[in-house]
Amino acid sequence: MNSMKSSKNNPLVSVIIPTKNNIRTIEKCLQSVKDQTYKNIELIVVDNHSTDGTVNVARGYADKVYKKGPERSAQRNFGASKASGKYLLIHDSDVYFDKNSVSESVKLFEEKDADAVILPEKSIGPGYWSRVKSFERDFYRGNDYIEAPRFFRRSVYEQFGGYDETLTGPEDWDLMIRLREANTKTLRSKSLILHDEGKINLLGSSAKKSYYSEGLKRYQSLHPQWYKKQSSIWVRFPVKKLLKSLITHPVLTVSMIIMKSAEYLHGTR
Repeated sequence: MNSMKSSKNNPLVSVIIPTKNNIRTIEKCLQSVKDQTYKNIELIVVDNHSTDGTVNVARGYADKVYKKGPERSAQRNFGASKASGKYLLIHDSDVYFDKNSVSESVKLFEEKDADAVILPEKSIGPGYWSRVKSFERDFYRGNDYIEAPRFFRRSVYEQFGGYDETLTGPEDWDLMIRLREANTKTLRSKSLILHDEGKINLLGSSAKKSYYSEGLKRYQSLHPQWYKKQSSIWVRFPVKKLLKSLITHPVLTVSMIIMKSAEYLHGTR
């Protein structure tokens, strides 16, 4: 994609995309990296033995494509070990970046001395329950307990050892907590990225949460106080904001309560 060289005014950014059997979104994800206004980017895809053509698509876009498993934390750390950039943007293959995502974040690193950057997300997808999920995610924007950084100063990422490879699901929160407790500086970009969750149904949302339940149990044992806050209804859905949503979007709010209740019945958050 570029000369893959850093300069004082143009540091190299390594974008690392772990994936597995995600032919539905991988091309649009990688194209959104190619479309960045910031051009000094190294694109790395780490594939977990896909069988659906994901790798063939990735090879048409990425500078480097690797195979690695068994889960995304290991894929992320492996990609970081192969990266050359001063900064590491590590995200999933079902997200589409705003064209200014990288340029805005590099400014926060270079001009504001950030150690990590949060890229706020908006969920998208067809169907009613996908709309409900998007409505729920909007509650979390700007919430320091829920949003986790995905863009890192490489030296900081390496200092903290990257992601905990024993966690699948809450590994983003775990790294966020370790960074925050060490008083590193995390800032937020203004540009939203789109998280394409596909068509969601009520049971499907609960099943996805159930898949991460083992990781959540380990996470709870590692960070009990944080887990208590993050699983609190009132931390996730502040009373004033929830009451306002009941007035302005009563049907969506009730539907969101039904969806979250189904997830809680599965023992997940």
